[in-house]
Amino acid sequence: MTETEQVEPAPYRTDRYNPQEIEPKWQASWREQRLYEVDLDDDARPKYYFLTMYPYPSGDLHVGHWYAEAPADAAARYRRMRGYNVLFPMGFDAFGLPAENAAVKAAKEGRDVHPARLTYERIARMEEQFGQMGAMFDWSKKVVTCDPEYYTWNQWFFIKMFERGLAYRKESFVNWDPVDQTVLANEQVVNGRGERSGALIERRLMPQWHFKITDYADELLDFSGLDWPERVKVMQTNWIGRSEGAEVTFRTERGDAIEVFTTRPDTLWGATFMVLAPEHPLVAEITSAGQRAEVDAYVERASRMTEVDRQAEGKEKTGTFTGAYAVNPVNDARIPIWIADYVLMGYGTGAIMGVPAHDERDFAFARRFGLDVVPVIQPDDRPPLDGATMAEAYSGDGVMVNSGPFDGTPSGKEGNVEGIRRVIAWLEQGGVGEGKVTYRLRDWLISRQRYWGTPIPMLYCERCGIQPEREENLPVVLPEDVAFMPTGESPLRTHDAFLKATCPSCGGPATRETDTMDTFMDSSWYWFRYLSPDKTDGPLDPDKVARWTPVDTYTGGIEHAILHLLYARFFTKVLRDLGLVSIDEPFRRLRNQGMILGEDNEKMSKSRGNVVNPDHLVAEYGADAVRTYLMFIGPWDQGAPWNYQGIEGVTRFLGRVWSLVLDPPEQPGSADEATVRELRRAVHGAIAAVTEDFEAFQFNTAVAELMTLQNVMSKAKCGALVGTETWHEAVQALLRMLAPIAPHLSEELWERLGRSGSIHLQNWPEADPAALVRDSVTMAVQVNGKVRGQISVAVDADQNAILAAARSEPNVARYLESGTVQREIVVPGKLVSFVVR
Repeated sequence: MTETEQVEPAPYRTDRYNPQEIEPKWQASWREQRLYEVDLDDDARPKYYFLTMYPYPSGDLHVGHWYAEAPADAAARYRRMRGYNVLFPMGFDAFGLPAENAAVKAAKEGRDVHPARLTYERIARMEEQFGQMGAMFDWSKKVVTCDPEYYTWNQWFFIKMFERGLAYRKESFVNWDPVDQTVLANEQVVNGRGERSGALIERRLMPQWHFKITDYADELLDFSGLDWPERVKVMQTNWIGRSEGAEVTFRTERGDAIEVFTTRPDTLWGATFMVLAPEHPLVAEITSAGQRAEVDAYVERASRMTEVDRQAEGKEKTGTFTGAYAVNPVNDARIPIWIADYVLMGYGTGAIMGVPAHDERDFAFARRFGLDVVPVIQPDDRPPLDGATMAEAYSGDGVMVNSGPFDGTPSGKEGNVEGIRRVIAWLEQGGVGEGKVTYRLRDWLISRQRYWGTPIPMLYCERCGIQPEREENLPVVLPEDVAFMPTGESPLRTHDAFLKATCPSCGGPATRETDTMDTFMDSSWYWFRYLSPDKTDGPLDPDKVARWTPVDTYTGGIEHAILHLLYARFFTKVLRDLGLVSIDEPFRRLRNQGMILGEDNEKMSKSRGNVVNPDHLVAEYGADAVRTYLMFIGPWDQGAPWNYQGIEGVTRFLGRVWSLVLDPPEQPGSADEATVRELRRAVHGAIAAVTEDFEAFQFNTAVAELMTLQNVMSKAKCGALVGTETWHEAVQALLRMLAPIAPHLSEELWERLGRSGSIHLQNWPEADPAALVRDSVTMAVQVNGKVRGQISVAVDADQNAILAAARSEPNVARYLESGTVQREIVVPGKLVSFVVR
């Protein structure tokens, strides 16, 4: 068949594009066909596990959900059309505070609302809305984390980790609300008071369950083989906070040891004070009688602040002298011991040495309270530092001074670390310190004093102590017959049937743990469960896990960079060490979306009145328009403010595609060789560009390319061209490239063209390199730096031919005649430039 040979044209129609009619039709058809259910044992095609973060069932999908899910769905659809067997499952992160808070609020108002009933109602609503989106989620693999069939394996994992020493119980400082009788997260404390109750919070030591994530700190710093945004890797690296230095033992004048970690042991001779955390156990013992009242008052004030507040950027330094002194072990100097709220008991040892000459925070503290500043590192390019006149701390490299046997030793943290190495060796020889690596990362506190979460499967026996529940007794099910109290206290604490248990070791009476697990436990392994959601004899299917994991692409918000993504990596490594998986990392490639803002360029919120309701948008414009606009609005990883004019423009584009494919041509026109060649070049150029855009998650430029192609095709459309193979190729390519973005419209037009099978089962179009070859090229012509014309020359034209064409261009010739050509420059394929005097 030649380029202009006629093929059967599409049937023309008189109806207009009506998304409210065609979208429900195709959603029902896809469900009936089970088009998106994946055979995990299909070996005919290579597998591709594409996953987007599952949502919390808040009750309604908002436009942020659409922005996260619809472009991810398009990328998954694209991958399927590239020949992969794509698994794209969905589920719900169903435990959490909002549902329980709703029950507590209802109890206060005399109503009965159960978190389980509320959660499942919201899940049903959101599933319906996901259906309106037209996404290719495989709902046959759904997981809901509040189902006992799911959380029984949370408990099983917990017991296995307990047996390996990775789960343990210890006392930790928490934010205790004395009115609501519960522990609050830092984010729930506002100005030292409980967000809900308004009560002054207390910093309490309470027994809490932890996971030993610190055992994996070094391994978590290794991102080898991961295609993740650099920003996420940096955030995790900083959160883990690996520091090399020395742990040094100071002693109070009465002999109490105070361990201090420092990354700059070469500055020990400049330590002029010490600071303890207000919660440090030594504070009560060493405080002098004269300072007791002041110290007690300060400790009380600090106990009402969260760790976040205490370490806030720019916060004014506060502190109180204990009246006690310590002895600097390197020079026997007597230095005062202070307490300050910026030192935290949970970080490091809960004590620091103050070296104000070489640490900005210590410098500010020393100047605030009139403490000595002693320089011990002298920079090479400055006059000798004077502690009395220094305007700021010096933290760079230099030569050690005022440092006893190390005077004259080059030292510093960034460059020459000779001084640090030598001082550590000297400390170890003298028995007052040793080289050490520490981490900012702390073990994962997993206990929550709430009802709506996975019960921790541990028992307390007076005879046998702490015991794990027997595996055959799992799951430890949340009782449904609970009474929520207006105080917010967990009803598990007063539920006798839940509390009373039998010790699995001695058979005597035991009491159940009433804490539940942090909901990040649920999201630390859910992608494994998608592969076998109905499995009853184990948490995961080893064969399917071996074939399908790690996840090939994972998408979600940057706000999960630290907690969820770090816990997911930790948990995968734990499962590896338990012999359950053979991989080291959960997600091979990670991509993060930005945030959709309101039209006022502010974060959407009901209080601002700038919330965009996707249900209303679908009713007015259709799901395909919402999807396409969210992909066109801007770079996906950056986000953008919502704009109603923008979605109307996208709606017009989809209408033009409908008309392009189905309307009869308005003009007979001609399909000469040049027209055919230019159309094929545009089509195959678009295929190459859109393919590249999908690979790079650049959805906005992909949509822009399709808009350009539609425009080119509309201009070329004529009676002589519409029935040709070239037109047939162009229309099919346009629809196949549009299919991942606007799946309903593409499916409808594909059917109307009489094509067999779903468009979503078609192959992605391939760009023909031969079609992209140009016979000619357009070049700009400049005279004295200003563009005076354009020329079209053969691609293989030599320099003489190019110059001849440029000189003969009428407008250029006029400028050349006005003077003498001094210089001629040819940039092949782009530019000709003349310098004329």
